[in-house]
Amino acid sequence: MKRTTIKLPDELDSRIRHEASRRDMTVSEWTREALTAHLPNEGIRRFGAAGVGHSGRSDISERIEEILRGESGR
Repeated sequence: MKRTTIKLPDELDSRIRHEASRRDMTVSEWTREALTAHLPNEGIRRFGAAGVGHSGRSDISERIEEILRGESGR
């Protein structure tokens, strides 16, 4: 596995940390899941962090933008 450093605005960093904590995930796990959801599908779906958060939902990766915007309908 490779290590990558990115610069984030404080507000985005805070939101990511909050969401990762809410889902009982590390920031790295959450970030890998979010990035995977945004990459083009090359015929094979690979979710390295799938199941880690145990949210009970099967559509998280397909709906990540909607969920992050708070439009999950809850």
